[in-house]
Amino acid sequence: MRLAQTVSLIAATITTGLMAGLFAAFAYAVMPALKAAGDRTFVDVMQRINVTIVNGWFMLSFLGALGFTALAAFLAWRGEGREALPWIIAGLVLYLVMFVITSAVNVPLNDQLAAAGKPGHIADVAAVRERFESAWVIWNTVRALANTAAFGCLTWALIVYGRSSA
Repeated sequence: MRLAQTVSLIAATITTGLMAGLFAAFAYAVMPALKAAGDRTFVDVMQRINVTIVNGWFMLSFLGALGFTALAAFLAWRGEGREALPWIIAGLVLYLVMFVITSAVNVPLNDQLAAAGKPGHIADVAAVRERFESAWVIWNTVRALANTAAFGCLTWALIVYGRSSA
């Protein structure tokens, strides 16, 4: 049981950190770089990213973080290391905030962008970009902050958990 607790908490922390890094990189590098791009280039690049990003590595981190964190919370509740449980639960709640934002806001915006068609065939590409960019950037920043806070909580949970077993 102790090994499963340790492995699940480490896996939760790593996968949550990977997701926090991804969303943060979009917030401080990708979207600011694309801000200077022309409308057609912006739409083309975002459409390509939205297709490419849905792969096994992304899904392992995106869904794995949720599963590993829920498992870590369950095992902490049932076993040793209960001192870490509040931090694991806080991490889980914050990760769920990010998950809901992604599912309810960012993915539908990505779908709308895809539905607009190929950038070379869009009559008013500037309007398509305008409907997408600012909302996507704002909500990506919010989810990056929530996910980073979840990562911080899980990192602290690891420390508390380690101290409780020492």
